Amino acid sequence: MKALPDDLHDATLLRGLAAYGITPTDVTYAPVGFGDYHWKVTGDDDRHWFVTVSDLEHKEHCGAGAEAALKGLRQAMDTAVALRERDGLRFVVAPIAPTALITPVTPIATADVADVIDVTHDSPVIPLDARYALTVFPHIDGHTGEFGQKLDDADRDRVLALLAQLHSRTPPDSTPTTPLEPAGLTAVHTALRDLATPWPGGPLAEPARHLLAVHATALRTRLADFDALAAHVRRRAAPLVVTHGEPHPGNLIQADDGYLLVDWDTVGLAVPERDLSLLADDPAALTHYTELTGRAPDAEALELYRLRWTLLDVAEFVRWFRGPHGRTSDTQSAWDGFTGALTRLAG
Repeated sequence: MKALPDDLHDATLLRGLAAYGITPTDVTYAPVGFGDYHWKVTGDDDRHWFVTVSDLEHKEHCGAGAEAALKGLRQAMDTAVALRERDGLRFVVAPIAPTALITPVTPIATADVADVIDVTHDSPVIPLDARYALTVFPHIDGHTGEFGQKLDDADRDRVLALLAQLHSRTPPDSTPTTPLEPAGLTAVHTALRDLATPWPGGPLAEPARHLLAVHATALRTRLADFDALAAHVRRRAAPLVVTHGEPHPGNLIQADDGYLLVDWDTVGLAVPERDLSLLADDPAALTHYTELTGRAPDAEALELYRLRWTLLDVAEFVRWFRGPHGRTSDTQSAWDGFTGALTRLAG
């Protein structure tokens, strides 16, 4: 996110860092990504960290509430740790564990979070309050790509080799299952039913309603396409594997010893095409994966997950504009994303 959240105080962040044994000498906000907040932190021991505060209301799990989102985030981070430590996948950038144990005297949802942080769960994720959760990663020096960037054949094959390793691992017990039909799509169906009623969320609520109305026919068609593709994938009944969920160039770091993969909060059990769809549209471009695994990607499954990605974008932006919001740089980014997603679906 470009802007800091108004309801997250510096003292809360510092107290959270203390639970990891970090006494910062420099804390610099990093306005990257969308939905979460990030800082680059230097400790008094000169070690460098990349700190993420997750907004649980923006997670895919949030259809069932922030508590479910926290559980899902913890499962994801526990899985990343297991993949790196148990399976030795060095390309997995996993979080560190807290070193302190602070027991709350009241539930975290109602506690004074300036005084209480719950780290009683054996997980690298600390809930700061009922909405935000903290995770700390080692800072990695290297070059990061961008979402939407096209990889050349050699780089794509290097990433496919990483995914082949990942998909061959026995799933850690903590790995959640990623459903074909995410809860977020319910919000899209609801919004399409509510196009005749004004949306009161904020300054872009009504423009969003009118824009969705313009694209309503195309969106309903694509939702029907999604249902048909999902039915095909279910009939195919391919084995589920551990998938990263978002292995696009924006989550790849080119380090001295090769590519590293960050942002594991969407890790989950799914068919391999969930990952492969972000690297190529054409199964013929994924032959290196077939050579390494013996599994040929399914064209319909690739199409399903490309469509699923865009529909989830629409769901997130619908939730954004139907809820309370003001005019900020992040709201403008959301509007650009909303218009872009609807244009892709219409095309």
